[in-house]
Amino acid sequence: MEPISPLLLAGLGLPLARALGGNETSTANGSWTPGTSGPPEPGAPLPPLAWLLLPLLLCALALPPAAYCCRFRKHRKAVVSAGDKKLPNGILEEQEQQRVLLLSSSPSGPRKYFPIPLGLLEEEIRLRSADDGKLFREEFNSLPSGHMQGTFDVANREENREKNRYPNILPNDLSRVVLSPVDGVPGSDYINASYIDGYKEKNKFIAAQGPKQDTVSEFWRMVWEQKSATIVMLTSLKERKEEKCFQYWPDQGCWTYGHVRVCVEDCVTLVDYTVRKFCIQSQLPGSCKAPRLVSQLHFTSWPDFGVPFTPIGMLKFLRKVKALNPAHAGPIVVHCSAGVGRTGTFIVIDAMMDMMLAEQKVDVFEFVSRIRNQRPQMVQTDMQYTFIYQALLEFYLYGDTEMDVSSLEKHLQALHSPAPARDRLGLEEEFRKLTNVRIMKENMRTGNLPANMKKARVIQIIPYDFNRVILSMKRGQEYTDYINASFIDGYRQKDHFIATQGPLAHTVEDFWRMVWEWKCHTIVMLTEVQEREQDKCYQYWPSEGSVTHGEVTIETRSDTLSEGISVRDFLVTCKQPPGRQEEQPRLVRQFHFHGWPEIGVPAEGRGMIDLIAAVQKQQQQTGNHPITVHCSAGAGRTGTFIALSNILERVKAEGLLDVFQAVKSLRLQRPHMVQTLEQYEFCYKVVQDFIDIFSDYANFK
Repeated sequence: MEPISPLLLAGLGLPLARALGGNETSTANGSWTPGTSGPPEPGAPLPPLAWLLLPLLLCALALPPAAYCCRFRKHRKAVVSAGDKKLPNGILEEQEQQRVLLLSSSPSGPRKYFPIPLGLLEEEIRLRSADDGKLFREEFNSLPSGHMQGTFDVANREENREKNRYPNILPNDLSRVVLSPVDGVPGSDYINASYIDGYKEKNKFIAAQGPKQDTVSEFWRMVWEQKSATIVMLTSLKERKEEKCFQYWPDQGCWTYGHVRVCVEDCVTLVDYTVRKFCIQSQLPGSCKAPRLVSQLHFTSWPDFGVPFTPIGMLKFLRKVKALNPAHAGPIVVHCSAGVGRTGTFIVIDAMMDMMLAEQKVDVFEFVSRIRNQRPQMVQTDMQYTFIYQALLEFYLYGDTEMDVSSLEKHLQALHSPAPARDRLGLEEEFRKLTNVRIMKENMRTGNLPANMKKARVIQIIPYDFNRVILSMKRGQEYTDYINASFIDGYRQKDHFIATQGPLAHTVEDFWRMVWEWKCHTIVMLTEVQEREQDKCYQYWPSEGSVTHGEVTIETRSDTLSEGISVRDFLVTCKQPPGRQEEQPRLVRQFHFHGWPEIGVPAEGRGMIDLIAAVQKQQQQTGNHPITVHCSAGAGRTGTFIALSNILERVKAEGLLDVFQAVKSLRLQRPHMVQTLEQYEFCYKVVQDFIDIFSDYANFK
């Protein structure tokens, strides 16, 4: 291989810097970081890192723009190590390098960007997104860094340097949070945290770095002294084996950090975030002894090195933050790892949503510029900057469709009104907005391979590459890792469901391989084998005795019919290849729902409510492995069942529902989920039936 000349490398300097951009830990002033040897001399051999990253960069540049928007979720593959199973759950942004050059501002100098009226927001985002987001990058690079404003003397003092997680991300002296000094302890008033304004509210937030092991006591002292009632956490404790934040709370019981005692009161884990509640109390002599309740909302769906695939989860999370934060509490503490990238993104979305409601316009550029004067580098990458606009557009187009259960009856009356008010969408209009969710055909490459197209009942309903169920590859046989099935998120768990089509005669073996390899103990069947004299699903189980498909043997142990649901228990065994230890047989229970007519939807919702309850009970007894759900094509009835499972679980847990966003989220995970207006309306009907059955609203509060 011919060596690449330094001149060519220099020509690729800016793209290489972007490809190496760290998530939240870039250097502040463009200087080489400690531990590096500085830029290469002209003609010098390239460092090993460059040899590693340059091919990656060239590959990235060769990808079509559409691929940039694809979602890199967990890479689902059976019979591999856990480390091989996962890719980031979102849009990939940077490589693994953590400490690199910051991009300089646009060489053309600063430009002025004006507020955008809401009526023009969609078009403006479309224009900025063209050419792989070229105008978004230009706008982002025109932002002032914030380093020219103020000084950083306190953060750079000798006694404070070790308290900074990253030496280049520091609070400036004017806006830093000042702690009560401890007598005789130099620097005891310092913490790497800055006051940040909201839309019209001064010091609404505190942007902080993720606590280090030796700064946890200062963190809790800040929460106590600032009278903060809410902590927003936007990072994992570790990402790609690197510590991003020290765990500053006890898993259970009480722990004292410095002079603040922290006791765990409650912890609720949901699919996108976890809510922990703590009771905190100062142990200092002479201080106020009254304990306080602090809520920590930990967003867990922000992928390593990127942004979430869709802003739906973030908007739901932000609503929860607003709902839990008391009206007269101190600043909301927001942190990620460095306290600028994800932290800034969250704060800007919050402020711009407030601006939308107050002024019917947004001014992202001006607001980011302003808060960078309070803490440099807030919103750290152009992808985070773009994500802010995507979240604002989502909020503008679809609004807040969440409601309390007590509002459902009134909402349904408005939806069915022949002349709905201007601010209330009719049911048809609400469903029409769902049909506008774009089907990402560019992310269906595997299902569209000729060998795999033969495995589809309906060619339009195939899985996306980013969340398809992957089987173990049969030795020497191509395409045997494919099945027309998608992982779908539940209310509390990611990948809680597998949505798939009813097996064809030549895909039954793949179906049972999937059930075995993904340890499914529950199958939900929502179609008959034949309907209107058409084959809808191959009978993949024996009516009696046993049958073998490939390496998997299925024996029917029982078959009972009750309240329109057949419950069949199968004993499933799998012959292992030579050298691999035989696994114990497993009991798999199939719930076959007979209450769905050949045309339309069930006449009443009670049967579906009973089915969901029976499935949940089975799951609790078998360890919560994925639930396999299928109808014929794996979208209409399948999507309706999964949507209702998620909606009803939220109604029980929170007393809230959002049918529109629940279905919209499913359609982003598999095409055509909840396929017809009638099925969409049925979702509302089942929720209403559920509330009528359990009519004491106190149960939902």
